[in-house]
Amino acid sequence: MEETKIFLITYFAALLGVVPPGLVNMSVAKTCVQRGKKNGIYVAFGASVVVLIQALIAILLARYIFNNPIVQNVLLRAGLVIFLIMMIYFLIMAKRRQKVVEVSPTSGVRSIMKGVMIGALNVFPIPYFVALGAALNVNGNVEYHVLNNTVFVLAASLGTFTTLYLYALFFAKIEAEGTIFARYSNYFMAGLMLILVIITFIRIFY
Repeated sequence: MEETKIFLITYFAALLGVVPPGLVNMSVAKTCVQRGKKNGIYVAFGASVVVLIQALIAILLARYIFNNPIVQNVLLRAGLVIFLIMMIYFLIMAKRRQKVVEVSPTSGVRSIMKGVMIGALNVFPIPYFVALGAALNVNGNVEYHVLNNTVFVLAASLGTFTTLYLYALFFAKIEAEGTIFARYSNYFMAGLMLILVIITFIRIFY
């Protein structure tokens, strides 16, 4: 019963946590437009594999990180640097690619590795799942043993993949119609990185 509660809460929390536009889901959308739906799903799978590791780290360190603002600050500062670098990267890529981008398939392994890389660069799931893990144990009734931890980790990864898969299905529909997203996707991603930089900056200092 306890495992079912942990799975459902974590699954839907992970599912909803990826709904707002972010680095990972926009990368999936961009890949769908430029490389096709299949490769977009591969990217989603790679990112979801990383979530397994991130959720495991989060649940193992939930109590420590939740009660240690210094660790939270370090994670946020690392995220700030990463988002700045990514913003500069997407701006450079946008300047280099002004022409219409055609759909060009690539290998599944390459797309999975891209998803792994993007997932690793996205540091927000760790504090998110830390807070969720701490919230699940707010009354002290949940025990952090192997089964519960496994259920938590699997639910986090499956919830993330569900939303990313839906992103892939949705954006695949515009492959044959529009090239606007494909043409200006790097500018969009750079703008998204700027928003994340501002949000992270505010969280660090306020």
